[in-house]
Amino acid sequence: MAYILAINPGSTSTKIALFDGAKEVFTKTLRHSTEEISRFEKVIDQYEFRKDAILTALEENGVKVEQLEVIVGRGGLLRPISSGVYAVNDAMVEDLKSAQYGEHASNLGGIIAREIGKVIGKPAYIADPVVVDELSDIARVSGHPVFPHLSIFHALNHKATAKNYAREIGKRYEDLNLVVAHLGGGVSVAAHEKGKVVDVNNALMGDGPFSPERTGTVSAMQMIDACFSGKYTKDELKKMINGKGGLTVLLGTNNFKDVDDRVAAGDERAKLVSDAFVYNVGKAIGGMAAAMSGKVDAILVTGGIAYGKLIMKQLEEQVKFIAPVKIYPGEDEMAALASNALAVLEGREAVKTY
Repeated sequence: MAYILAINPGSTSTKIALFDGAKEVFTKTLRHSTEEISRFEKVIDQYEFRKDAILTALEENGVKVEQLEVIVGRGGLLRPISSGVYAVNDAMVEDLKSAQYGEHASNLGGIIAREIGKVIGKPAYIADPVVVDELSDIARVSGHPVFPHLSIFHALNHKATAKNYAREIGKRYEDLNLVVAHLGGGVSVAAHEKGKVVDVNNALMGDGPFSPERTGTVSAMQMIDACFSGKYTKDELKKMINGKGGLTVLLGTNNFKDVDDRVAAGDERAKLVSDAFVYNVGKAIGGMAAAMSGKVDAILVTGGIAYGKLIMKQLEEQVKFIAPVKIYPGEDEMAALASNALAVLEGREAVKTY
């Protein structure tokens, strides 16, 4: 028995999953009310509260921490690093606590994993955080040195999906050229060239297609005018880009199922926005195909929006001229975290140092 505990903190919840090797034992989402979270000034201040909730959940499910073989947390906002599994060390904890690269609930994943591991003398890891950076040199160059192209995307799900596809067809991920599109609350579309993400839109900071909650690429001049118009605060403008953009402001919902229902009912505005979403994702896929000179083995589409059969059919029609399209609905981040930890336990993956 090699129990692996995966920890994935979100803004108002903490998801945990226990695996016995590759087999899931249970998954539980610990909900945190607005009142509970608002007690804490900073994300790091939530550490003890969330850790205690995890330990209580384990106890309620009949699991003793001493039974854990390894703990793996969702990687947070760190300095840019290459893909892989990293041991949570002092340097990483310091960067996560200080939030010098950004404050997000996912920063707590590695910290909590390490503290639980220290108590029982077991290792703590993170795997493929959002700051995975494998960009080619040419992809980093923008039109101004103050604004280089940065790599922030759904690395964990991208890598897991690409590797799953490679296993399914009996090939190595490192031998394939793939375009992977993650369609969720945010949208990231990447060029995976021979095992590395050589180009991807910055899914967190306003780059790429719009999504249920994010505005995507907009005119820089229009944004500058909005910034100095006196109509909006800095926080309001940031929310406009990430949180209160996309479907949320265009149609008043962040749920694509609602949009599909409205389209089916004959809502022309919903149809236009839905078509525009597919159109923009298709353009991004085409751009990433061009980044690999059109040498693409497959296009993989994943994330929650990929459950929509009609919208996926529409997207496939738009991009299938490039390469075959394979749909992987949803995102199993917990299984992806656990599989990375298991690969280390079985000697298939080397642990990296931050």
